[in-house]
Amino acid sequence: MRIRLAVLGLAAGLAPGCGASVGHGQATLWVTRDRGSHVLLVAKVPAGLTAMQALERKVKVTTRYGGRFVQAINGLEGSLDGQRDWFYFVNGYEADRGGAEYRLHPGDVEWWDFRSWKSALRAPLVVGAFPEPFLHGYEGKKRPAVVLAAGGGGAARIAQMLHASVRMSGPLPKGANVLVLAPGKGPRFQARFRDGGSAPGDPVRLVFHGNWRDLVAKRLQFRYEVSS
Repeated sequence: MRIRLAVLGLAAGLAPGCGASVGHGQATLWVTRDRGSHVLLVAKVPAGLTAMQALERKVKVTTRYGGRFVQAINGLEGSLDGQRDWFYFVNGYEADRGGAEYRLHPGDVEWWDFRSWKSALRAPLVVGAFPEPFLHGYEGKKRPAVVLAAGGGGAARIAQMLHASVRMSGPLPKGANVLVLAPGKGPRFQARFRDGGSAPGDPVRLVFHGNWRDLVAKRLQFRYEVSS
């Protein structure tokens, strides 16, 4: 019991709270299962809501342990014995707080995924929300973006999509989010932190091998990573 409370607090969905609006606009809500293999819901929700409030607008939510984390969505229920639970991300970052504590900004992608945590408890950063976090960052704070054209094609088109600059080589700006278009067969798409980061909002380095048109068409959404 203590293990589940302490560790799965990453997936916490605290009871809905109040707070100041972050402005007008919309965010996107995704609900999936098994590391994004099955898409259960894609919907638009108002920005300014908490992640929990947005979720409760679209699905039936059950919480446990005093409302401290999401137990079930539309009857799909977590299990300590089965080592399966709900986890959520914002713009590709594993959230660092309960669902009632993160207030959605315009453009945010709120993503709840039901999965096993038997072999991997955490997934601090995933590729499936691309072009996030390049466009909207975390908590409304965006970083400069760079496309490193290390032998892959489509750099100019993708840079336009990300509002990024293009570099062919050389040192990369500290604190910028970086997308590397690398040579080689694919698709392969992995995400890591850079500059020693490890928390939501820290700079990221995404490396893509394959046809750049897959990125533009967003064919790799809902994945934690892509390895072929």
